[in-house]
Amino acid sequence: MVLVTGGAGLIGSRVILNLADSYQVIGLDIDLPRSDRADIDWRQCDLTDDESVQKTLQEVRDRWGNQLASVVHLAAYYDFSGEPSSLYDDLTVEGTRSVLRHLQSFEVEQFIFTSTLLVMKSSESGQSLTNQSSVEAEWAYPQSKLKTEQVIEQERGKIPALILRLAGAYDEQGHSPPITQQISRIYEKQLESYFFPGDKDHGQSFVHLEDTVASIRCAIEQRAELPPLEHLLIGEEEVMSYAELQDQIGELLHGQQWPAIRIPKMVAKAGAWVKGQWATGDNAPFIKPWMIDLADQNYPINIRRAETLLGWKPQHSLRETLPQMIELLHRDPQKFYEINHLPVEHLPST
Repeated sequence: MVLVTGGAGLIGSRVILNLADSYQVIGLDIDLPRSDRADIDWRQCDLTDDESVQKTLQEVRDRWGNQLASVVHLAAYYDFSGEPSSLYDDLTVEGTRSVLRHLQSFEVEQFIFTSTLLVMKSSESGQSLTNQSSVEAEWAYPQSKLKTEQVIEQERGKIPALILRLAGAYDEQGHSPPITQQISRIYEKQLESYFFPGDKDHGQSFVHLEDTVASIRCAIEQRAELPPLEHLLIGEEEVMSYAELQDQIGELLHGQQWPAIRIPKMVAKAGAWVKGQWATGDNAPFIKPWMIDLADQNYPINIRRAETLLGWKPQHSLRETLPQMIELLHRDPQKFYEINHLPVEHLPST
């Protein structure tokens, strides 16, 4: 039996469908999806409410017993606005603490937590990150994930725990804000699409959603062979630099390379601030002044540890998937914008 928190989310929904053929799966989420599948037990649960967690897990015990092969903990708060939110602590950090404390009366063979590669300290050029590299979470989202990793170490008791530090997930439809926002800027020929305040030779690992799900399934299947507490990096070792990504998107969209002109960070911050002051509602720009300081981040990774322990390696690459993303945009611009929560009113007229 496998319990999945955040089961209705982007990754969780795919994990549940992937596992349902081999395990009895219980999906927890605050908002339940419409489903007529009898082999999936959906349960509404608010992880910010300790009583809700206790009640839901008691219902699980009453229905299925107290043995869990794995708990896949995906529920977390995520926001690119940079604005402070109590949900980082209430949901991501303390929600995890609540789940772990109420799992102590179960027999749990494994607890999987999906953290983020962004908890790692950015590497120097030419150096790849490993699971032993230093951590340095620099904004609210990765900071909440790093705090949660510490909570897991404190509260897991005898439950074996696996922390997967995931690269940014994507698929053929997009589903990765850093990528799809860059695509939209170039597609719309926005002025800022030509400028970049960081090192254009740096880049970060990404991972296809199917490969993300596969890594979790491999982890469950290998649970008996894993150390009692392990951290693994999950992503693609081939990293496209910002310049490469920019050029390929430009070629695919407009048939020409799209140069990225480096500008001082203070100039970029001022431009982002001014644009933000003029924007209202859904027109708020994606790039915020605080993001400018992170433009030099570099996240190439070494996944040998994950390959060895899980028998997993990526079967997709961002470089090979980009043309399929752009094909969807060419074929149905409105669908691409809606899937990726981009403002449809910004679509260029045809």
